[in-house]
Amino acid sequence: MSSGLLKSPLPYLALFVAHLIWGANFVIAKLTLGEFPVMSLAFLRFFLAFILLVPFLLVFSKKDLKVKIEHWPKLFGAAILMVTLNIAFFFEGISRTSAISASSLTMSIPIFSVLIAWIFLREKIYFVNFLGVLFGLLGAMVILGLPLIFLGSYSSTELTGNLFILLSSLSSVVGIIFAKQLLKTYHPIILSTIFFGIASLSFLFPAILEYVQNPAWINKVSVLGVLGLFYMALMSSVVAYFLLSWAIEKVDIVQASMFEYINPAVTATLAVPILGERISFSFIIGTCLVILGVYWGTLGKSEHHHIHHKHHRI
Repeated sequence: MSSGLLKSPLPYLALFVAHLIWGANFVIAKLTLGEFPVMSLAFLRFFLAFILLVPFLLVFSKKDLKVKIEHWPKLFGAAILMVTLNIAFFFEGISRTSAISASSLTMSIPIFSVLIAWIFLREKIYFVNFLGVLFGLLGAMVILGLPLIFLGSYSSTELTGNLFILLSSLSSVVGIIFAKQLLKTYHPIILSTIFFGIASLSFLFPAILEYVQNPAWINKVSVLGVLGLFYMALMSSVVAYFLLSWAIEKVDIVQASMFEYINPAVTATLAVPILGERISFSFIIGTCLVILGVYWGTLGKSEHHHIHHKHHRI
């Protein structure tokens, strides 16, 4: 990745800024979900993001804005996976677990990238990559809290939340694969606008149900809650999604996923003083295993191809 960084640094800078924004988003989302129902917050976030992006479509010609009929299934699939399911699982997860654990579990995204590339895209991987996947999954299980089940001291709520975060990461990886194919045809702004429009529609009915069940929640939203909503709509959605879409058009998906390392550092820096969260010893062990697994499974992959090309492929 270093040579690509020196030749074309802007895509990597875009990824860095996007993950800084998303690192802070774990803390902001947890605070904001204290005032908004899950699906209502998701709908408002992407509806506002959609409205903010629509004016930018005016700079494109009618030819650029025309979407081919055969692309709509992929557009819907990418939007549902990369946005709707990703965010629904994320909000459900972050409302149940700590922001620090959630951010570390998103580092499993490179592990999922390697697994999907191996199983579905038939990419060849080396034995060291397979070991990396195993270490990464072991670390994820430690962060999940699965070892505590045998000691009888685990929290079922936190475990459920962590599982939701893993599902969020998995849906994100599959969605990005679809999106990368579509970026060959459509500009990132056009693609993001379509994604946010589809996501808004998918969250609309659940949001209406939440309002029917509890219309009083609107009266409890504070100024900080509104600011949190606008941060997620403008920064986490419009700015970060655009930066990600623009960057993955120019760099490899596995290289892009390496920037997930940034999220936990930013989240922990904010979550400890703001949310009062603590970093446990098991969390440190699990995170180290995930980092080692990601290195062997992704960065180690490119280096291994050049240095140990005679190793067995899985």
